[in-house]
Amino acid sequence: MGNSALRAHVETAQKTGVFQLKDRGLTEFPSELQKLTSNLRTIDLSNNKIESLPPMIMGKFTLLKSLSLNNNKLAVLPDELCNLKKLEMLSLNNNHLRELPSTFGQLSALKTLSLSGNQLQALPPQLCSLRHLDVVDLSKNQIRCIPDIVGDLQVIELNLNQNQISQISVKISCCPRLKVLRLEENCLELSMLPQSILSDSQICLLAVEGNLFEIKKLRELEGYDKYMERFTATKKKFA
Repeated sequence: MGNSALRAHVETAQKTGVFQLKDRGLTEFPSELQKLTSNLRTIDLSNNKIESLPPMIMGKFTLLKSLSLNNNKLAVLPDELCNLKKLEMLSLNNNHLRELPSTFGQLSALKTLSLSGNQLQALPPQLCSLRHLDVVDLSKNQIRCIPDIVGDLQVIELNLNQNQISQISVKISCCPRLKVLRLEENCLELSMLPQSILSDSQICLLAVEGNLFEIKKLRELEGYDKYMERFTATKKKFA
């Protein structure tokens, strides 16, 4: 991509606060964006070949609300990314991430986090510090179990489809705002699904197709009626 084309994008972004440069084969984060650290509210560099983010620049986008880097080659995120105090949406689907920075819990404004199609092997504990987080997509990773810390998650929707989950802590029933739990295509036996999800939680949409049990067996469990009451009440609300 020519310099003049990039310059034109930068000039537009200066006026609009939005920098979008997708499908351009970029191998690195455009250094020209450091001129716009106090302008940009949205950056979308999806569908490129970016392998790393420059630490010196990343933490300086003080107004940034939305950052999309789907379908790149990121293996690590710099700690400086966690200085983005206004960031509300972070989308990093289909990269090579194995973990999140230890300071990730400092992204205090984050509402939506998409990490589908990475190489995470555990539920990142940092997510439990994020009090405004509404939706988390961790589908298509390599997560095997959901530990007790899950009870501290504040999310409304948690997508764990297409992992390798065979164990779930009963604490998942304690999530105060969790309404939608997606666990399709994992390695769950019915005996490993905490019954309190049905009888004693806020969850009103539980998606568990494609595990190691038949759905009709789920309907026979104690507490299923209570779950169906919540499910039906929610459906009516949105009908």
